[in-house]
Amino acid sequence: MDVFLMIATVIIAITLIGIVLLQGQGSGLGTAFGGDAGIHRTRRGVEKTMFNLTLTLASLFLLLSLVTVALH
Repeated sequence: MDVFLMIATVIIAITLIGIVLLQGQGSGLGTAFGGDAGIHRTRRGVEKTMFNLTLTLASLFLLLSLVTVALH
C-alpha cells in the first residue's frame, strides 16, 4: 500500500509540474509582480480545461500526501 501511494504521488507531482509549465506560456514576468496586464480575459476551451485539471491534480496531490503521512 505504501509503495502504491508513493508511486501515485510521484506520478501526480510530475504531471502537475508539466501542466503548470504549459500554463505559464503567455503570462509575462511583469504581471507576476503586480504589473497591469491591461486586459481582462476569461478562461475558455483548453485553457479552462487545463486550469480545472491543475486544481484537480493539486487537490489529489495534497490528499495523497496527507494519507501517506497519516499511514506512517
